[in-house]
Amino acid sequence: MSELLLEIGTEEIPSGFIPKALEEMQSLLERGFQAQRIAYKDVKAMGTPRRLVLVATGVAPAQEGRVVETIGPAKRIAFDPQGNPTKAALGFARGQGIPVEELKVVQTEKGEYVCARKEEKGEETFHLLAGMLPRLIASIPFPKSMRWMDLDNSFARPIHWILSLFDGKVIPFQIGNIASGNVSRGHRFMALGSFQVKDLADYLRRLKNSFVVVNPQERKDLILAEVNKAAAEVSGQVFKDEGLLETVTYLVEYPVALRGGFDKEFLSLPREVLITAMREHQRYFSVCDSQGSLLPYFIAISNTKPRDPRVVIRGNERVLRARLSDAQFFFLEDQKVPLIQRLEGLKKVVYHSKLGTSYEKVMRISALAEFIAQRIDPSLLDTVRRAALLCKGDLITGMVGEFPSLQGVMGQVYARLAGEKEEVALAVYEHYLPTAAEGELPTSQPGAILSLSDKLDTIAGCFGVGLIPTGTADPYALRRQTLGIIHIILDQRFSLSLSELVEKSLSFLSEKIERPSREVQSEVLDFFKGRMQNLLVSRGISADSVEAASAPGFDDLVDLEKRAQSLHDLKKDPDFEPLAVAFKRVVNISKSHPSGPINPEWFENPAENRLFEAYRSISQKAEESILRKDYPSALKELSLLRKPVDEFFDGVMVMVEDEKARTNRLSLLANISQLFFKIGDFSKIATG
Repeated sequence: MSELLLEIGTEEIPSGFIPKALEEMQSLLERGFQAQRIAYKDVKAMGTPRRLVLVATGVAPAQEGRVVETIGPAKRIAFDPQGNPTKAALGFARGQGIPVEELKVVQTEKGEYVCARKEEKGEETFHLLAGMLPRLIASIPFPKSMRWMDLDNSFARPIHWILSLFDGKVIPFQIGNIASGNVSRGHRFMALGSFQVKDLADYLRRLKNSFVVVNPQERKDLILAEVNKAAAEVSGQVFKDEGLLETVTYLVEYPVALRGGFDKEFLSLPREVLITAMREHQRYFSVCDSQGSLLPYFIAISNTKPRDPRVVIRGNERVLRARLSDAQFFFLEDQKVPLIQRLEGLKKVVYHSKLGTSYEKVMRISALAEFIAQRIDPSLLDTVRRAALLCKGDLITGMVGEFPSLQGVMGQVYARLAGEKEEVALAVYEHYLPTAAEGELPTSQPGAILSLSDKLDTIAGCFGVGLIPTGTADPYALRRQTLGIIHIILDQRFSLSLSELVEKSLSFLSEKIERPSREVQSEVLDFFKGRMQNLLVSRGISADSVEAASAPGFDDLVDLEKRAQSLHDLKKDPDFEPLAVAFKRVVNISKSHPSGPINPEWFENPAENRLFEAYRSISQKAEESILRKDYPSALKELSLLRKPVDEFFDGVMVMVEDEKARTNRLSLLANISQLFFKIGDFSKIATG
């Protein structure tokens, strides 16, 4: 078995581009091997800002051979009655390059046809790679690509070299003006020049000697060890920040930790301000004590080993001091204007050209939040109303202007400093949550209500003016915000009507939306339905249980989750299969017949009476359980109908000519079906 080594050497690629590119490179090569029938043991992608690397081991030297069958003319056309080949058979054999005697007769859906079977020998992997690798490189996705010089090809950054070896032999191809070869380069500043590579082991050894740690996980582990060591030297520990660690890992080829400090007076700034100033502007790690309080130190990761670390540290300290001085100034200046007084200033801030100002958005959020609070707990009204008026005030503070990611955080800080109640300040912060797909959720009901209102106003407004997400574009993060609403409702166990919320939100947007509100409402609800169903499936509920539970409605998301989970759990019952089949028969035969009155005097078969009596006895208990939303108990009651349903279908013909008897029987089944339907559409549950 052989090994493949591909290295694409470039100008520095943005750190955020690299993880996804490596993931796609690995997938592209694996799919390419499979498509070309090339066996392999393992494929691994690695990279730094200056190089993207693919390594494949255990690669077969050639494609797997295969037998290709080509169907020709029908047997009756290919051979005469005596079995002699006709011109049709001779021509087909000649076209396939085989003697006519080697033609086979095969049975197809259309009858007997002649067939040519040819064994194709696999092509050498080395030659196939010369075509595969240029296509792979051109297919690597980046958020943005660029062209350079007068070349037609594009990439994240200009390509400077390509190392491409298969068992030590150069795979020849060209990208733009760069031809593949056996040459790589070390660290840009610490190992000038290039070097030839013989194989993977030689490549990794030479990179290590040239101050390049090409494996991202190895770099990440090294960074973590270095920053922990630097923090421990001042009796501290590194503030945990996985996002920063990931970013820094893809900013350097050879990480070196440098610890610096700042004036203790800056510790009077809010903790979040200090961390953000160090992380976002400088990519510095914060240092804290064992109680989590910040210490006046930071740790920077350099891409080079400096001759005199003190010079570099002093430079970093000067830069950070300027940042923190600015933050201190903004913090003091912002406090001169209470948050509530900033509400008027939002009239000058355009939220969206079609949806008005931030002030108008605050008014809509406030109205919708009050509506939701009335549904959840009217005692929350004062808190929700006050928090709604304050929630966007920090957008026009100097601090958020300098550090946009602190919106909400500074709102909470300034609300506390202005003497607002703690539950109001917390709601101001929490109304932005969650900020990521699986992010932190609001812990308080006022915060949750405000978050629902803000996000729903955005979604309804965007749909109302045609800003609807496409397969590839979602500039207003409506999918994330929709999932955020779903997560909050399920987490808080809010029993709310989603359609009512959307309708109410659209009513506050009536002067802004450009399409009929009913049409917009339908589209928004469909959008929610897709996200909700995917979420429930991702949580382990079977897709057919989710679909069945969604059929009666998904207006109450908490209720939908309960019904879907109950149906999913019912499927684990050993008696589920025959039970589901019985339910399906009831649903399918009565689906076009409305439920109506049942007259027991018209029954002709004892099985009809037994089913009717069972239905009357069970329906009351099932209905009571459904009203309590105790769906496992309701399903347990409904399962008792299985035997009388089976006996009914065994002994009774439903679709008889006698209209009175037929209608009576269909009404009985329709009433039972409607009872089932209050939990889910059992016809959608997979059986067999």
